[in-house]
Order: sequence, then structure tokens, then C-alpha cells
Amino acid sequence: MTTTATPQTTADKLDSVLAAGPRPSRPGGVTTSLAFGWRAILRIKHVPEQLFDVTLFPVMSVLLFTYLFGGAIAGSTDAYLQYVLPGILVQTIVMITMYTGVALNTDIEKGVYDRIRTLPVWRPSALVGALLGDAVRYTLASVFVVVLGLVLGYRPDGGLPGVVAGVALLMVFCFGFSWIWTFLGLLARSPQSVMGISMMILFPAAFLSPVFVDPETMPGWLQVFVEINPISHVVYAVRGLMAGDAVGDEVMWTLVAAAVITAIFAPLTMSRFGKRR
Repeated sequence: MTTTATPQTTADKLDSVLAAGPRPSRPGGVTTSLAFGWRAILRIKHVPEQLFDVTLFPVMSVLLFTYLFGGAIAGSTDAYLQYVLPGILVQTIVMITMYTGVALNTDIEKGVYDRIRTLPVWRPSALVGALLGDAVRYTLASVFVVVLGLVLGYRPDGGLPGVVAGVALLMVFCFGFSWIWTFLGLLARSPQSVMGISMMILFPAAFLSPVFVDPETMPGWLQVFVEINPISHVVYAVRGLMAGDAVGDEVMWTLVAAAVITAIFAPLTMSRFGKRR
């Protein structure tokens, strides 16, 4: 003999499997941002190939430029290493900021973006969390470059405080700089487009700076561009802090550049993130 469940019986069964007590409060923006940041870090665990750009690229740059061109540029490889290593540190971290936009565009392409839009969370936390997660990658890359330099003979006169200050300043700048590629990630049609456009901008911007050579050796018209390039101020500031020099003006310009970039591209990104269909 079959029995038909009444609506009351069904409700009782549902109540028995549901958690007792009041409904949990909605998570705040900080909590959800940290959760999305942890998601970005987990990508490294599941796809360790993402660390190739923060390990192999700086190794090749340091070895190639130091031992192939160091003698011609600075007279000795040891002297050139003291000059070039902070520049390569900046170049490495600045170049990998584009992967923030690539990862966001990949989420859009795979439909993850649509799932995030349905969650009852502070919507910008998906972007802020991704930037926080990438900051961990920037830190890992910085430690790797500095340790590699120490092994090869780099000796920062600023000591540990100078190195920490230089890396911290670089992290602040790159957090703001990443908003450009996040905005681009929302506009581009594919991850390959994000990477291609980013490289067209980053490659000349990184090389037209004092990363590898003193700008005084460049033509006058090119020096004008180098001096207004925000990456140049980052290089001057990081190099000076690690060397123990007084570079307060360059630190100020770096912070101003980060603030201006964030003030422009963060609102544009948030607006685009909310309107995209």
C-alpha cells in the first residue's frame, strides 16, 4: 500500500535536513574579496605553469643582460649586476601584471563570470580579490629575483630595509597598474587579445626606461619619453631604495602614478564590470 506524502510531511522532511538556527548574515566586501583572492592563489596550485613567467623570465633576463652585455655597458659584469638587477625586478613584476586581465577574460570566456554575477556578494570583490591574489604572485617573483641576484653577487647597500621598502613600493604601483589590464580584460574578446595588446604596450614601455641603461646615453627626444614614463620613476625609486640612496621625490612620483592610474581605471573597470552582458 502506497502512501502519498502530504505537504506538511514534505516540509517536515526539508526542515530536518536544513541547518537549524538563523540564516547566516551576508558576507562583507572584505571577506568576499579575500575569498576571491584565495581562489586566485589556488590557480597557482592547480596550474603551476603560471609561475614560469616569474621564474624563467627573470633568470633569462638577468643572465643574458649581465653576462652578454654587462662588460660592454658597465665595464664588468659585477658592476652591471648592481645596476641592472633592480631594473629587472621592476620589469619582471610590471610585465606579469597583464595576467590579471588575461585571467579575468578567461573567466568570462568559460562562463565563470556569469556565475559570479549571480552570487549574493559585493560584486567588485571578484576584481579586488583577483588583484590581491596576483599581489602574492608579485611577491613570490620579487623574492625569487632578489635571491637570484644575491646568489650571483648582487649586494644592496640599503640592506634588508632598503630591499623590503623597494619591493613594497613596487607592489603598490603594480596593484594600481593592474587596473589597466583588468579593464582591458573586460573589453577584449579573448585572452589572446588581452595578452597581445598588453605586450604591445608593456614591451616598449619597459625597455624605454632606465631598466638596462642610463637614459643619458639615449637621444634627447627619447629621453623626454623616458622621463615621463611612469615605469622609469618606479625603476629610479626601487633602485635608489635598494642602494640606500635618498630618492624621496621618485617615491612620491611612483605613488602619485599609482594613485592616478587607480583613480582613472578602477571606476571604469567597476562600471564596465556591472554593465557587461
